[in-house]
Amino acid sequence: MTVIGTWNLENLFRFGERFGPKTKPEYEAKIKGLAKTINRLSPDLLGIQEIGNLEALADLVGLLDGDWHTAHSEHADPRGIFVGFLSRLPLTVVKDTEVLPPPLSSVQTEDNGSLSDSTGRGLLAVKVKPAAGHTLHLAVCHLKSKLLTFPAPPPQRHTPHDEGERARYNAYALFRRGAEAVALRSLADELLQGDGKKHDVVVMGDLNDGPTAATTQILYGPPGSQIGTGGFDRPDKGDKARLWNLAPLIAKDPVSRVFEGQPELIDHILVSHGLLPRVQKVFTGALEPLPDVNEDPAERRGKPISDHAPVLAELKY
Repeated sequence: MTVIGTWNLENLFRFGERFGPKTKPEYEAKIKGLAKTINRLSPDLLGIQEIGNLEALADLVGLLDGDWHTAHSEHADPRGIFVGFLSRLPLTVVKDTEVLPPPLSSVQTEDNGSLSDSTGRGLLAVKVKPAAGHTLHLAVCHLKSKLLTFPAPPPQRHTPHDEGERARYNAYALFRRGAEAVALRSLADELLQGDGKKHDVVVMGDLNDGPTAATTQILYGPPGSQIGTGGFDRPDKGDKARLWNLAPLIAKDPVSRVFEGQPELIDHILVSHGLLPRVQKVFTGALEPLPDVNEDPAERRGKPISDHAPVLAELKY
């Protein structure tokens, strides 16, 4: 059995850094909490988000049971966070990209007309061999958050001047998340090589939206046949290109974050056709009850573990 998963580690910085814990005891509590959760779940591979410091990642690995390999994207966002992998299996980086695929144009990000022609954080793809004769390709992502920031003399605001500004910046965030989903889908197409029946591909990460959101569904490919729909058991021409979201298979606690009292599933694992028969179990794995977060990220500074739950899947190899 091979266990894979995705987890947003929430601002993995060392203490004293701008977005990290303020004190060493707070930092140690966070690192120990992350390690305890990973050791309990014992995944073979974990796609991770919000790495902010490679020394902090090394501190985490030092507390994990057994030997681990790591890989990380070279493309960080303005906060300095990026995605990566923790793996018991040797891994090889296949691609690390932040490019929006042409002919997709740049997207507007602010009222002043600022444009972006790249993803906010890099998209990282690796390959591993879970068993003799098998190769598994995996891509990890962290798409644009629904959390809005508004321009001002530093620091940025999280409260708009009026509802018109709120509406516009919601649209800018949606533009960006949609464009990033297109870039991720393009990367998935490269990994699928035209046939998801023959090539085992996993796309995972913090998509910052639910399974039915338009941006999430961009990743699915041809419509129809998702798990739980009437067409799921019917083979069709779209099977070679389609990705299936494993969210409907989470039998208990299908929640990866709680935002202002509302449970959300925004962390996802998608698989190609050939992997569907291998999926044995899908589950979330928070060690403690998830905190209830709001639009002010500063309130979480120094808090232990993470505001996200890991999402995992068991694959039979």
